[in-house]
Amino acid sequence: MRIARFSIDGNVAFGAVEGDGPDGLVLDIIKGIPYAEFELSGTKVPLSKVRLLPPVLPNKVVAIGRNYAEHAKELGNEVPDVPVAFFKPTTSVIGSGDAIEYPSFSNELHHEAELAVVIGRMCREVPRERVKDVVFGYTCANDVTARDVQEREKQWARAKGFDTSCPLGPWVETDLDPGDLTIQATVNGEQRQLGRTSEMIRSIEDLVVHITEAMTLLPGDVILTGTPAGVGPLHVGDEVAVTIEGIGTLTNKVIKRG
Repeated sequence: MRIARFSIDGNVAFGAVEGDGPDGLVLDIIKGIPYAEFELSGTKVPLSKVRLLPPVLPNKVVAIGRNYAEHAKELGNEVPDVPVAFFKPTTSVIGSGDAIEYPSFSNELHHEAELAVVIGRMCREVPRERVKDVVFGYTCANDVTARDVQEREKQWARAKGFDTSCPLGPWVETDLDPGDLTIQATVNGEQRQLGRTSEMIRSIEDLVVHITEAMTLLPGDVILTGTPAGVGPLHVGDEVAVTIEGIGTLTNKVIKRG
């Protein structure tokens, strides 16, 4: 099931996405919240009549760096012995169709297409065999990075945590095997990144176990699983799209901040 979060007439709701093709998609509004048992209301609205919002409002986004060997290599980095984790704040999260604001303190903005894991229940110290039980579903993500700032400051908080640096969407797919999916990024229609989730160094099970050894994850929290090779620059006016097999396409335009 594809679960979207949207606004219509000033109201925010969740809905199940039904149909095929951009002109045939409708939302069946959900009664309640999708992390618990819910019912479909039967009230349907065309997707074209609503504004898609970030599919979740995470308490935290835990991102993983250098989880694809070729990406680590292209930036001159070694594959780390343990997963490299960092945070992106909730203020960095935007939805499909929202603008990425080019930060004033950077001159080198990069796209990073990623598979995002959405957590469905509160969990801590999750054993490997229970990981599937705590995952709500999957969505597309773009770990937008101020590369020059990342290299200059070493600590990644500003480089990867600035406002609008975490596009998520367009919705969450709850029925998906994430083990071997095509993941790609295009800029103005030109392909930049193309990889498969099977190329991850650490699996989703590895990442959930590693992260929950240290912290409690809450419903709606997001894990970014790393990016394949091919990252590159974004400029004001560019349109960047992240497409993941079985999920859909997350599209954002880059604008000047301010």
